[in-house]
Amino acid sequence: MTRSKKQPLRKCVVTQDMIPKQQLIRVVRNKEGEVFVDDTGKKNGRGAYLMKDLQVIEQAEKQQVLNRHLKTKVDDSIYEELRAKVKADPS
Repeated sequence: MTRSKKQPLRKCVVTQDMIPKQQLIRVVRNKEGEVFVDDTGKKNGRGAYLMKDLQVIEQAEKQQVLNRHLKTKVDDSIYEELRAKVKADPS
């Protein structure tokens, strides 16, 4: 009998739902204060997870959720990059 590997769960900062990590996008602020989208999910820094959903990203931008969670000003280009990743992702 084989055991299935436990999937890591993370909380979306907008919806507050616990979701498998593979279904989320991670945004990171490093020690230098740079904010960027982390494709690997392993970069150093304070991370915030968002669902791969355009409505969630729009809500995060409107409510400034990432600004509060990462404790810094998140540039509009980050939201554009998030939207592009969601549109490109077939799942």
